Amino acid sequence: MKRTLVAFAMLVSALWPGTAQAAQPAGRVALIGVPGLQWSDLGPDATPNLWRLAGQSAVGSLSVRTVGKVTCPYDGWLTVSAGVRSAVGYGCGLPPTPEPSGAGAVVPGYDYLFRVARQRNSGALGEAVHAAGACTLAVGPGAALALADRRGAVDVYAPSPANLPDLPADAFTRCPVAAVAVDDLIRPYLAGDRLPGAEDALGPDRRARALRDADAAVGAVLAALPPDTRVLLAGLSDHGDIPHLRVAMMRGADVAGRFLGAASTHREDVTILPDVTATVLTAAGVPVPDTVIGVPWRAGGRTGGVGAARDELAGADRAGQTIRNMSGVFFTSVAVLQVAFYLVAFLLMRRRRGTGAIRVAALALAALPVSTYLVNLLPWRHAGAPALALTGGIAAIAAALAAVALAGPWRRDPLGPLAVVAGVTAAVLAGDLLTGTPLQLNSVMGYTAVVGARYYGLGNIPFALFATSVLLLATALAHRLAAHGRRTAAVAAVAVPGCAAMILGGWPGVGSDFGGVIAFVPGIAVASLLLAGRRVSIVKLGSFCVAGGVTVMAIAFLDHLRPPGSQTHLGRFVGQVITGEALEVIGRKLGAMLNTLLSPNLMPIVLAAAAFLVYGLLRPGTASAGVLPAAFAHSPALKAGLIGTLVSGVVGMLVNDSGAAVLSMALALGLPLVLSAGVQALRDGAAPAYAEAGQQPARSSRVSRRS
Repeated sequence: MKRTLVAFAMLVSALWPGTAQAAQPAGRVALIGVPGLQWSDLGPDATPNLWRLAGQSAVGSLSVRTVGKVTCPYDGWLTVSAGVRSAVGYGCGLPPTPEPSGAGAVVPGYDYLFRVARQRNSGALGEAVHAAGACTLAVGPGAALALADRRGAVDVYAPSPANLPDLPADAFTRCPVAAVAVDDLIRPYLAGDRLPGAEDALGPDRRARALRDADAAVGAVLAALPPDTRVLLAGLSDHGDIPHLRVAMMRGADVAGRFLGAASTHREDVTILPDVTATVLTAAGVPVPDTVIGVPWRAGGRTGGVGAARDELAGADRAGQTIRNMSGVFFTSVAVLQVAFYLVAFLLMRRRRGTGAIRVAALALAALPVSTYLVNLLPWRHAGAPALALTGGIAAIAAALAAVALAGPWRRDPLGPLAVVAGVTAAVLAGDLLTGTPLQLNSVMGYTAVVGARYYGLGNIPFALFATSVLLLATALAHRLAAHGRRTAAVAAVAVPGCAAMILGGWPGVGSDFGGVIAFVPGIAVASLLLAGRRVSIVKLGSFCVAGGVTVMAIAFLDHLRPPGSQTHLGRFVGQVITGEALEVIGRKLGAMLNTLLSPNLMPIVLAAAAFLVYGLLRPGTASAGVLPAAFAHSPALKAGLIGTLVSGVVGMLVNDSGAAVLSMALALGLPLVLSAGVQALRDGAAPAYAEAGQQPARSSRVSRRS
């Protein structure tokens, strides 16, 4: 029995990592915050002290996003204090100058954070250190804000690194938790003394001087610390109007020469600001409060040397910047292509011309989304013009995939090319989820650590593509089974892979997609019911949505049972429900969803695709020459799959903060694939072509056996 329990515990640990955390011995830790520091700043000549520290440390990128798109120093230091993403409000800038109080200091107006800014977790770091019976040492206003307890007090304080000699001789040995603010890089930007229109608003010469000053200050701090101190260095905020990935280092012989990541991002080289809080407390041997959402930093794989690590981490920031800069143009281009496609298809089909070209264009458009992920298999970020290399790679891959879909023996089957494109899309996204989502990171239809909204798992746009591709691929298989009279097997062909994909997309640490589960369940259920020949009522549809909600809350509850540092945002949401914070989260996501309904990049796709679909079904002779009825006459299973896709898209739009992005991408993939099938079905005579505009299609309930 004992062996059985041990084996079960080992199995749980393997399948669900992070179910337990080892106790940490008490130690000494110093956090050096250098707001604005990024990896491209570092070099052996320009910053010798920082370069030496990097060679002694595990190194990684720090995503400093808090609440807004750009993080000011006040919000960065406050997030370290609270252990959750925090924002001070209108006063964002440099933290206030503390008022001396004995050997320590008090942050003035600290109760403002609770009364007005509603930052209920402020002071969590300092309070935890004091509860453990230890004292805090802060150098500089930002450091005082980070280590202040809930009264705003720190035990020992110096105004700046230049005042280190004024501290008591035993200050760093007496206080095991210290923080130092090095503000040389950030102060000129906040003073408004900047070059207009420049990203590096100080200009290269002044930036270089500020770097030298910051490097000298860091050198002075390192010289003052006891040798056994665990040193953490973090670029805690942005330095201008554009977000960047910042520097993260953790010094120690046990971690030197490795990348630095955290379980919070599921990346071996990326961490987030709340992780700093957990890392400081863990290094000091202080229990981490349950309210802290971050987890301790951890060393990953070998870097290949400090120079190679600097180049890799600076390249990651460039890749994120490339994606951030071109996302708007890309989605505008996709919207223009989609709207132009439906307009041209409408005009050509009215004249009974160009159906072959329409089929090719439809498959190329449908192949475009998955190409945005496959392009990350290419080294586009290392090109001299990364944006051009990225765009060219996406276009080339989409063209190649469309050619493959039209080149094989499957091209004669109306559902053959559809199955190829949908199958590749589903396989790529499933494989990406199972391997830690390396393809979605820094993808124009994925996410970036620079923006910091998501670091792993199934994003909202990838969810729409995953659900659509899985449902359409499954219904292509169901079509063959139904054509041979195997209706039960056809239903299972949709339900089983659909449920497997739904669990994969929603499981904590894999897909971790809350809204996706809610949206996927009704889509699968509706498609399965229609295949079974059953009617779908409003009541049934509502019950399917409720079932999706129950399913995802069950998954989230299991995640909530894990230790706080191991939970994903699914488990933390359950905690927010318990504490009453969930309504605030829901309200914020609802507002974000409503904003997408006005998006000039997303709504044109929804409106154009929906208008073409509806008009093409109501007036097939006028709008589509019978292409859509031909597709559904050839395969009623395809009609069930498309309806299921639309249900998932609409529900997904309502329950995700990306809103219209979900429905627009479901339509952008699903409708062109259905049109491509309809063109070939019409050629094969699955439904009559209409000689005169306005004629209605003949009714047909048969399932074509052309396969």
